[in-house]
Amino acid sequence: MSDFQPRVPRRVVTGHTPDGVSVVLTDGPVPVSRDLPEDGVAFHEVWNTEGAPARVTAVEETEPTERTLAVPPPPRGTKIRINEFAPGHLDERGLQSPVHRTASIDYGIVLEGEITLILDDSEVTLGPGDVVVQRGTDHAWANRGEVTARVVFVLVDGEFDPALVATLPGGTAGLMHGGPRD
Repeated sequence: MSDFQPRVPRRVVTGHTPDGVSVVLTDGPVPVSRDLPEDGVAFHEVWNTEGAPARVTAVEETEPTERTLAVPPPPRGTKIRINEFAPGHLDERGLQSPVHRTASIDYGIVLEGEITLILDDSEVTLGPGDVVVQRGTDHAWANRGEVTARVVFVLVDGEFDPALVATLPGGTAGLMHGGPRD
């Protein structure tokens, strides 16, 4: 377990010169990563937007990934991150992440390895190229394989339908608003 070495992804960001010419503004490792070695998980923040429609400017005033490390995206915003799940870090329930729910639509795209999505009544194992559309359900993740699982998550802010909220145990009281371990 102790040999987990997260791979920080490369990020290329484009923009414009004052004359409107398309250029590469930055090319290098993502500026914000968070490693939780005791859980065998690493989070690499790629980009996020605030509000909709997303404002397109020549350059960003501030680094978007330094705005917040919370799991859900900003209100009416988006977030893209790459998570790495090392093998061999399961708790007594066979989970690698806490069971959680967010008011968002999350697209999870598996790049490498296998990751198991755990729901209230079922599990599904996803492999390279598989995509899950996670729609505000209670869920957890577990890498039950032998290699690191790398998953791209694109999170889009959402809002629960009141009819659905009425069926949820505890309503939306248990929504995750912070980041991992918050």
